[in-house]
Amino acid sequence: MNTLRTFAAAAIVVSAVFSLSACSPNTPVIAPVTVEANDLQGTNVDLVVGQVLNINTGDLAVDSYTAEIADGAILEFTQGREDGSAVFNPGFTAKAVGETEVTMTNEQGGIQPLEFTVTVTE
Repeated sequence: MNTLRTFAAAAIVVSAVFSLSACSPNTPVIAPVTVEANDLQGTNVDLVVGQVLNINTGDLAVDSYTAEIADGAILEFTQGREDGSAVFNPGFTAKAVGETEVTMTNEQGGIQPLEFTVTVTE
């Protein structure tokens, strides 16, 4: 009888441990990489899958940039925007492992297109 109670108590403890471990976050938070738009020309930016590249546009409007990505399976562009009092910079999200060329242009003109490479690892 004592063996049965010990076994039952152990089973309850193990069950509780597994239940509580399911509450802890398993996915680490990945900090974004922030780069000034003027510093991107000719560079190689390293990201990990799920990481965001945040582009600081300086004095230029955040919604004035567009992007061409050679391989859209690797990287996704998000256009900058203003929403009330909030300002969201343009940026890229690393979707898959690989390397792709990126060209960003500014609709306001007067600046050359920004050409750079993004390398995504796991």
